[in-house]
Amino acid sequence: MAENVNSVTRAFRELRELIVQGNLAPGGWVVESELAERLGLSRTPIRGALDWLRREGYIVEQSGKRRARIIVAPLTHDDARELYSIIGNLEALAGSHIAALPARSRAALADTLASINRELAGVGRGGRKIDPRRVFDIDKRFHTTIIEAGAGRRLAALHASVRPQVERYWRLYATSILNDLGQSVAEHHEIVESIRKGDQSAVQRALNQNWNGGFERIRGLIEMFGERGSW
Repeated sequence: MAENVNSVTRAFRELRELIVQGNLAPGGWVVESELAERLGLSRTPIRGALDWLRREGYIVEQSGKRRARIIVAPLTHDDARELYSIIGNLEALAGSHIAALPARSRAALADTLASINRELAGVGRGGRKIDPRRVFDIDKRFHTTIIEAGAGRRLAALHASVRPQVERYWRLYATSILNDLGQSVAEHHEIVESIRKGDQSAVQRALNQNWNGGFERIRGLIEMFGERGSW
C-alpha cells in the first residue's frame, strides 16, 4: 500500500513539474498510457496522480462531441487573475504576521530581503543578457523567505500548492516579463521597507501590489500573445 502511495506522489510531482515547465503544453491532451510509459510506472499510480492534478487545477476535463477528454489546463486571463489574487492574499496574510514580530527580527528579515532584491536588481545591469532562470530563482527566493518567516504550517502548504500554478505563467511568458524587471525590484523595495517599519497595513498593501502588478504584466502579455491552450 505504501509503495502505491509513494508511486502516486512521485507521479504527481513529476507530472506537475512537466506541466509547470511547459513540457506538457497548455491545452495538450492527457493520455494515461503515454504518461505511464514516459514515467516508467503502471497506469494505477498515473490515474491517482491525474486525479490529484485535477483537484489542484493543473488538468481539466473538456467536453467533446463524442466524449470528454482530459487536457492540461490552459493559461487564460481569468485563471491568471484568480491565481495571482490568491497568492497575493496568502503572502499578505504571512506579511501581517511578520509585521508583528519584534523589531530586531523584522530588521534581520528586511536586511535579508534587501540583499536578495539587490541581487535581483544586479541581474539586469551592465548590458548583460538576462538569464530568465536566474531571475526566477532569485524572485522565488525572495517570496519563499517571506513565507518561511510569516506563515504557519497550513498557510505554507496552501502557498506551496498555488505557487507552481503561478510559475506556469511566469515560465511561458518569461522573456517578455524581463522587460519590467525594474518594476518588480521597486515593488520588492516597498515590501522590505514596510517590514522594517512594522506597518501591518503597509506590508499587506505592498505584497498585494507586487502580485497585482505581476498580474497586470501577465495580462498585457496575454492580450498581446493570446491565451495558451484555450483554442
